[in-house]
Amino acid sequence: MKFLRRESKVVFVGNVPIGNPHPVIIQSMTNTRTYDGEKTLKQIKELANEGCELIRVGITSEKDLESIPFLVNNSPIPIIGDIQYDYRHGIKAVESGIHGIRINPGYVADKEKLNAIATACKAKGVSIRVGVNSGSINPHWEKVYGGVNEKSLAHSALDQVKSLEECDFNNIKVAIKASDPMTMIKANRLFSELTEYPLHLGVTESGTSTMGIVKSSIGIGALLADGIGDTIRVSLTEDPIEEIRAAKRILQALGLRKFGINIISCPTCSRTNIDLIELVKKAEKMLENIDKDITVAIMGCPVNGPGEAKEADIGISGGISEGTIFKRGKIIKRVPENELLSTLMEEINYL
Repeated sequence: MKFLRRESKVVFVGNVPIGNPHPVIIQSMTNTRTYDGEKTLKQIKELANEGCELIRVGITSEKDLESIPFLVNNSPIPIIGDIQYDYRHGIKAVESGIHGIRINPGYVADKEKLNAIATACKAKGVSIRVGVNSGSINPHWEKVYGGVNEKSLAHSALDQVKSLEECDFNNIKVAIKASDPMTMIKANRLFSELTEYPLHLGVTESGTSTMGIVKSSIGIGALLADGIGDTIRVSLTEDPIEEIRAAKRILQALGLRKFGINIISCPTCSRTNIDLIELVKKAEKMLENIDKDITVAIMGCPVNGPGEAKEADIGISGGISEGTIFKRGKIIKRVPENELLSTLMEEINYL
């Protein structure tokens, strides 16, 4: 499937380009103490191995800043410093080699402080991410639009962008987040019509993997389907590794990125005569590290496969104590149920 992506400027974080026509990038954030350089680096490497392409670290103290040179010099992916209360942390992080910084307008409202950060970033070619959420809405817009909603969020973000532009700085990307997916969707749609800066997408405070992935898939997925969005983070109250896995699934489901084999399977019904649920779980494990751009169908009966799954490159169709292997809807083999996965693997190796 193809989406007409929104035109945007291209901004670099380290060596990673963000914006159309470049791929949508996957981000996460460490949950270690940044001042613990070894532990933080270990997590960054684990996330990078899973597919994370940009990583954000919290910087809230001088102690955190001491770890930045070590992390920058050893990280396999670019690092973004998350600056909250003290603008000087942002300047020092830039001087320490950080690849990008994220600021919250609610904490850097003073024009002189903002100009100091912008000047430091411009001197080093470092981009700034403006991160707006319900805690950083301009009181003026909150009053004008009657509270926290898509309009007050979008216009607060636009104010911050204009403030940076007044500092002669335009190496900007923007994130407008909300815990409610619809508010987040509407705010980003509105903002995307007002500027061409690249957008980072995410539903904040979305919860654990059970509900958080649902909320993030709705919010992020709807915008990506509109062609809006240049980087994403699936924020979860979980091990950050799960954020990367969910992000990859969202991008692959939309056809925006390829991360190995795409598995499709039916939901089971009374026609199912094999242990399909267990079969699919085993297939996912068996195929998770195979880097082939193919679709594999694991179907419970001949009605769903090869019939309904005829577009799959290869698949399994269950029967009574046996099953079939099919390619592009054509049956090529009949094998006992206990040989289905091993035979499938053999055929995949030939593709």
